[in-house]
Amino acid sequence: MMIEALPQKQILSFQSPRQFGLHRLAQYYSRCTYDICEYSVGIKLMCEVLYHYAFAESHGCLICRDEYEGVTYFDYPVAGENGDIDAALEEIEAYCLEQDIPLRFTTLPESVLGKLSARYDGIRLQKTYICKDYLYRTEDVVHFEGKKYAGQRNHIRRFWRNCSNAVFRPITPADLPALDRFMQRFNAHFQKFGEEAVTENEAAFQLLRMGAESLFCMGCMEYEGEIIGVALGEKCGDTLVEHIEKALSFAYEGIYPALFQEFVRLFGADCRFVNREDDAADRGLRTSKVQYHPCRMTQKYDMEVQNLLSFLPRIPVLTTERLTLDAIRETDAIAYGALCLDDERNRYWGYDYRDDMQDNTPSGQDFCRMAQEDFAAKRTLSLAVRSCGNLIGEAVLYRFDNKGGAELGVRILPQYAGYGYGREAFAAVADWALYPLGVTRIYAKCFRENTASVRMLSALMIKTDEDERMLYFVRTV
Repeated sequence: MMIEALPQKQILSFQSPRQFGLHRLAQYYSRCTYDICEYSVGIKLMCEVLYHYAFAESHGCLICRDEYEGVTYFDYPVAGENGDIDAALEEIEAYCLEQDIPLRFTTLPESVLGKLSARYDGIRLQKTYICKDYLYRTEDVVHFEGKKYAGQRNHIRRFWRNCSNAVFRPITPADLPALDRFMQRFNAHFQKFGEEAVTENEAAFQLLRMGAESLFCMGCMEYEGEIIGVALGEKCGDTLVEHIEKALSFAYEGIYPALFQEFVRLFGADCRFVNREDDAADRGLRTSKVQYHPCRMTQKYDMEVQNLLSFLPRIPVLTTERLTLDAIRETDAIAYGALCLDDERNRYWGYDYRDDMQDNTPSGQDFCRMAQEDFAAKRTLSLAVRSCGNLIGEAVLYRFDNKGGAELGVRILPQYAGYGYGREAFAAVADWALYPLGVTRIYAKCFRENTASVRMLSALMIKTDEDERMLYFVRTV
């Protein structure tokens, strides 16, 4: 028996940074004004191995997806010229629905929290305390004027006094041999340990090697023919984001503040701010960044979008004239297993368990357990349809769109078909979802040739669309 699959909507197709095109990425990020370092080409390349960044373009916006420890996240879309952020968010939402994954955002700027919290049924928000970026006024760094910068001025004077012939200049492709020599000297004295620090160091030097692609602002401090310090960044909106700052401080006292100042002086003239990224909870980095007196810290937020099931503590009990609808229990294993394994009955259900189970045929207990797990994860609400206490079918509320909408389906065991139980159960769940639960739109669909479902849905809902295979319905009141 052929189980017809439900039609799949066209969803976003993602590419790696290089497949998408680095210069194409740079066009978007150069316009970005979120003041968060993750919204930049440099961070996407340096952290690509850790977060598996992938990109898509939709409605004039850049959409970034990342995966960390098996969990999928999205950046807030970055608009290009005439980009439609709302339409891009709809594409992200549709992608998560089709992939059956929770909608999660990461490194959100504070300015978008109100918009997103108003958009969705519910959210869980978390501040990323250790990832706040340090922002400095460009003019402060260029001049280091005032008493609070006395320490920086003293270090810089000491450096120039000892290395009066040093010069800061842009790095060119011809500097690659000298850059390799610098990396060898730097790594010989690299003092930080741990996988993350080592990975960052390796990624930084890879980025420096490819800097000749003209994506970045890249300069070096040269002394007596050798490179003794390097810095790399990029301009995002009115902010110069400094990704890399490495120097031979063991041999040249005061080189770090001198290097930072010269980098900003050369590349930040048309920028209001400098972003030196976060401190990764490293004591040394935090001390250094604080001593430069940031004008502000950019707080970032992670957000998990919640559907209405997230606020439902337990499975409800619904009653009609002839039926009771409640939780599927282990004692339902025989009847529920027969329903789930009945190919003839499930021909138009749109899901074939074999797609996920392969050669393993699940038991009734397995199906009961999966229904319980889906509710615990707040993905799906599966209700047993009971007559005289016996399970005769199932009503499923699923595909919550996080904006008030959900889809509803009902299936009945063959020996109970033809008595109107499906319609009675469907109407009961629809009424409960629209009022006590708070859903604003109930969706349903059926195959054209499924005449029983067509009659039922036409009586209870409004048809909104159709194609060569399916009819689509909605109910709002």
